[in-house]
Amino acid sequence: MIYRVGLGRDLHRLVPGRCFLLGGVQLEAAFGEDGHSDGDALCHAVIDALLGAAGLGDIGEFFPAGDPAWKDGDSLEFLKICVQALTREAWRIVNIDCVVSCESPAVLPYRNAIRLSLAGALGIPSEAVFVKGKSGEGLGDIGNGKAVEAFAACLLEKDA
Repeated sequence: MIYRVGLGRDLHRLVPGRCFLLGGVQLEAAFGEDGHSDGDALCHAVIDALLGAAGLGDIGEFFPAGDPAWKDGDSLEFLKICVQALTREAWRIVNIDCVVSCESPAVLPYRNAIRLSLAGALGIPSEAVFVKGKSGEGLGDIGNGKAVEAFAACLLEKDA
C-alpha cells in the first residue's frame, strides 16, 4: 500500500453581500467570503490538500481564478471534479481533518452539517471527515472579523 499526506490552506476576505460558506453549508453571518468562485475557503483547502497529496497540482491549476468558466462556481462541484481526478489515478481518501479560523460565526453549531456535506461530495463516510472551529482571539484580520482561514490535512492510499 502507498500512502500520501496532503496539506491545504485557504484565506478569504469577508465582505457584505456574499454568503458565508464552509464545506458547502451556508452559515448565518452578516458577511461572506470574497472570491472568484463561491469563496468556500474550507472546500478550497480540502481541494489543495487532496491534489497536493496525489501530486496532481493545486486548485489554481484546476480552477484558475481568471477563468470565467469558474466565476461564482460551486466549490462542492470543484471537490467532485477533484475526486474524479484522484480516482483516475487510483487514489482513495482515508480521512480529512480540517481547522477553520474565524471570529464569527461559530463553526460548532454547523459542524455536523459541514462534515456530512464534505463527505457527500468526497464519496466517503462522514466519520472520515472532521472539522474544528477556532477563534482569532481578536488578533489580525481573522480576529477582527475581516477574514476566514481554513486548513485541511488528508491521507490518501492506493495499492502498490
